[in-house]
Amino acid sequence: MRITLALILLAALPAAAAWPSGAQSGRRKSPAPSSAPSGRARTVARPPAPPVRESSPTPAPTPTPTPATKTPAAGVVVAADDADTPPPPARPRPTPAPPARNDEIEDDEVVRISSNLVPVPATVIDERGRAVVDLELKDFELKVDGAVRPIGDLSRSETPVALALLFDNSSSIRPAREFEKKAAVAFFRHVMRPIDRAAVFSISTDPEMTLGLTSDVRLLVRAIESFNKPEGATALFDTVALAAEYLRPHRGRKVIVVVSDGTDTVSYRTFDETLARVLAADCQVYAVQTGHSDNANLRDLAGERRLEEFAANTGGSVHTPRATSDFETAFSQIAADLAQQYVLGYYPPDELRDGKFHTLTVSVHTRRSLRVRTRRGYYSRKS
Repeated sequence: MRITLALILLAALPAAAAWPSGAQSGRRKSPAPSSAPSGRARTVARPPAPPVRESSPTPAPTPTPTPATKTPAAGVVVAADDADTPPPPARPRPTPAPPARNDEIEDDEVVRISSNLVPVPATVIDERGRAVVDLELKDFELKVDGAVRPIGDLSRSETPVALALLFDNSSSIRPAREFEKKAAVAFFRHVMRPIDRAAVFSISTDPEMTLGLTSDVRLLVRAIESFNKPEGATALFDTVALAAEYLRPHRGRKVIVVVSDGTDTVSYRTFDETLARVLAADCQVYAVQTGHSDNANLRDLAGERRLEEFAANTGGSVHTPRATSDFETAFSQIAADLAQQYVLGYYPPDELRDGKFHTLTVSVHTRRSLRVRTRRGYYSRKS
């Protein structure tokens, strides 16, 4: 009996010794102790998922700047992705001090053309306000920074025009909307010559080029007629700067026609920054001021002054229709001004190719009674 019991105990010992080894092997095959509990802890402690806009990877290889520091690239139309994303209402941006007139500007703001020619458009009128169109090169006197400088050549209205029409499509423009569109259409139909080209820009929350330079009047008319009900904020300065950068590489006369009340609410650029770019691009600014009222409390007086400063500094003019029927007259006056204009060609000497701002004064020294309207200065290119 005892022998039998001993044999039973000896048979059970190998099985008992194998049981702990098998249990340890099972634990090694299971996930590591720190793995499963750690995963559960992350699931419980994870904060609520951020909005899709922040967590979704952007298609671009580099991060997109935040709206607080984003500045639209000069001469680049706002991309569709940016346009679909509503900007913050305040659009904060640090405003640098405006550049001094005699300080240097950045290289990318200086006119980049193959020659050193500085075009100086000039409109000459007599005591009665009538255009004078019979002058010759010898009649003009040009002063740069107060010193008389030689005029290289003189041309007339045969010089091609590259024109950008900036149409205010923001919510600040509502009355007389259809009259403005009809007047702009008539302007293109009566002014455009085969040698001229025009582009159409929309002034709204973001600057947008609706149509690039073309001499096809039908396309220009279609672009104007396609504008819908005005809405959004007003980025006037940004749109003017965009148009100036777009026109800058083109030869001949470069003209910006602004149809707006002058209000600006969301531009990244200041007035001084925008004016510097317009002058660097050799553009003239004409304005058809909308929203006129005899009640000063109903007008944006600061906006009106901005339009006047744009025009006065670039040799353009401001036209203020007082009734809806006057819009076509305003555009006709701009067309007549362009047709009766002189263009003086000035070639700066080497010592004035310094990237600085230089003042310009044009007069008719043979007939002192005549008044000349021209740009007040230019930014030279660095030699």
